[in-house]
Amino acid sequence: MKKTIGKCHFLFLRFYIIMKYNNKNILHVVNIYFVLPYFIGGQFKYFKEKGYRFHVVCSASEYLEAYAKDNDFDYRVMPVLRSINIFQDFKTIVGICRYIKEKEIGIVVGHTPKGGLLSMIAGWLMRVPNRIYFRHGLVYQTSRGLKRFILMSVDRLASLCATKIVCVSPSVLQHSVEDHLAPAAKQLILHKGTCCGIDTEGKFNPDNIDTAKLSSIRRKWGIDTNDWVIGYSGRLVKDKGIIELVRAFRKVKKDNPHYKLLLVGMFEVRDALPDDVQEDIKKETQIIWTDFQNCDMEYFYAMMNVYVLASYREGFPTGVLEAQSMKVPVITTRATGCCDSILENETGLFVGHDVEQLAAAIRRIHNGETSIDGVKARKWVCDNFENHIVWKEIDKLY
Repeated sequence: MKKTIGKCHFLFLRFYIIMKYNNKNILHVVNIYFVLPYFIGGQFKYFKEKGYRFHVVCSASEYLEAYAKDNDFDYRVMPVLRSINIFQDFKTIVGICRYIKEKEIGIVVGHTPKGGLLSMIAGWLMRVPNRIYFRHGLVYQTSRGLKRFILMSVDRLASLCATKIVCVSPSVLQHSVEDHLAPAAKQLILHKGTCCGIDTEGKFNPDNIDTAKLSSIRRKWGIDTNDWVIGYSGRLVKDKGIIELVRAFRKVKKDNPHYKLLLVGMFEVRDALPDDVQEDIKKETQIIWTDFQNCDMEYFYAMMNVYVLASYREGFPTGVLEAQSMKVPVITTRATGCCDSILENETGLFVGHDVEQLAAAIRRIHNGETSIDGVKARKWVCDNFENHIVWKEIDKLY
């Protein structure tokens, strides 16, 4: 009898240990390293000062160890694949569950559809009391048929397992409710939108640009002070409107040999650009392709005369806000997320997914035929998206 009671007591104690949580231990799950500065960034240090300990589960990256050391967070490398792989996804869920137990995680935060799905399932299985799914966009919007159904089902399952859902823009929230991804009462936005806000006073402040360093970066990339630079930052894929941007540049570059197209980002196999567009990017002398850049993004904005995002879907385009914080005018579309990111005819222009419209908008800004005001653009971002405004809203979720 005593042995039976002892065994039951041991099992209960073991169960209690599994279910023990510390609400100051927060686990973020992302699919890839390069989103960390955009999705979390300065929050690592901000919330550490408030007594929280951040943890990250992420796919392998050569930059992850150094970034974790600089920002003082714990991490565990696990494959968080974009594609569906039932065997590997199951292993990752089990790995996340073990990490939750090991670190006594009290809050699980999932980012992107796949990171959100795996983390929310793991958090639900481990009965973590606070499970926050950040809906960074609606990936199904550019898909059709069975693929669209699967992508929506993934989002709905992640939403079902979450206790709170943060939509990163008003338009993402609107479509999420209309498409019945989750009950409206479960979904929210942080102030006016974004997932992390913008460092308007530090990194993305034009007054903080070191002119000597800027000159050095200009020389490195072959951009003269009399060049007129059309810029973009992000993944070089179809969804981002890169085809339209490159083809619009083919038209406008004939107007002026000092036009330059500056593309800061990497190619991807998924949603890959057509061969002719990739060939232009790699070989055209007036196109500067930097590949992925791990630092100094503010200096690339400082070289731009206009920032273009001709995207087909977004959550809330961080690059658009960063550019405006640097007083750079913007051209973008009315796609989800993008439609929330500028003040039309005041901080930027809207165009359709049309090469001729995009070329015309570039020419209008170059020729000074708009009332777009860089000072107003910066003020709008500072007043509505400065990172501390957003972080205070995030603190309320914890």
